[in-house]
Order: sequence, then structure tokens, then C-alpha cells
Amino acid sequence: MNHLEQNRKPYSKAIVKLIKGVVERKSNVWEDIILYQNEIQEYISQIGLELIVKKDDGFAFLKQFEDSEGKTLGLITRRQIGFETSIVLMVLRQSLEEFDSNPTQLASDKFITDSEIKDELELFLQEGYNNLKFQKDLDSYIRKAVELGYLKEVSKKDQETKYKIHRIIKEKITLDILQDFKTKLQKHVESV
Repeated sequence: MNHLEQNRKPYSKAIVKLIKGVVERKSNVWEDIILYQNEIQEYISQIGLELIVKKDDGFAFLKQFEDSEGKTLGLITRRQIGFETSIVLMVLRQSLEEFDSNPTQLASDKFITDSEIKDELELFLQEGYNNLKFQKDLDSYIRKAVELGYLKEVSKKDQETKYKIHRIIKEKITLDILQDFKTKLQKHVESV
């Protein structure tokens, strides 16, 4: 038996997948995450990580522990995203919040199309923002949201693409962050 086989745990593959990114219910390691949740948490806490499992939403991910000053060990890299992509993410987060707060809604997944994103952006952006340039580059900002894992392309018909908003956006962009961003955007628009 070699060293790898000797030290391997039944949840080792699950930890590797979690370190690489979000793991969804359909993954081949999902059951290991559920079954060995405590063992995984004990193992990863040694390197400053916390396991977050959202069974109802069907995904799990790792979050870094922060000290009192908001610093981490830096194991999971933080991605810088541009202001315009942030606006798209805020619109997606707001759209999901409205969807979830609708008591008549029976579906669990929120779907949105390119044109719906554009319509939502017009409502979100105040007068005075450079809307023309933003609209011109909007497709690249939507692609960035897909790359970051917040949108998943479901179908494409003619010139319209339909996406599913991934629920991890609620974990990454809290209501406080959403409100803070709206306030900053309003101040920016007023200063222009």
C-alpha cells in the first residue's frame, strides 16, 4: 500500500472538489459531503476553512474563517470583479430576492433571460449613469457572471439565452451588501 492509499480518507475526493469550488447535489461526491460533514469540517478547520452545506438548495461550498480584522489565511483567492459586473450581480441578487419573497411562487429555481436582465438593469440604474456604454458591453458582463458561477445557461433560442440564477449568490451577496451597494451607486450617480 502506497502513502496516498494509506492516508486517504473516504471523504478526500469531496474535500478536493470543495476546494476547487461549489459542489452541487448532482455531483458524485454529494453523498460523501452529507455523510462525512463533521469529519470534513474537522479536517478543513485546521486550515481556516468552514464547510457550508445548503441541503435544501442543493449545494455546498467552503468559506474562509476571518479574524477580528477581517483577515483570512488566504487559501481561497478572492476574485476582483469590475464595477459593471457587480451591477449585474446585484440585479441578479435582487431578482432572486423578489422571486423568493413571492408567496404564490411554487418553483424553487429562478430563471432569467438576457432581455429580462437588461430590463432589470434599466430599473436598477438611476438616471445619470452612463447607460449607453454599459448596454454595449452588457453581454460580456453577463458572461462574467456565468464564469463566476452565479448564472448557469439553460437554453438558447434565436437571440435569447435563458439562465438559472444559482442560489450561491444569496450566500456571497447578502441583503446588507445589496443595500450598501445601492446606496453607493446612488451617491455615485448624484456626484456625476
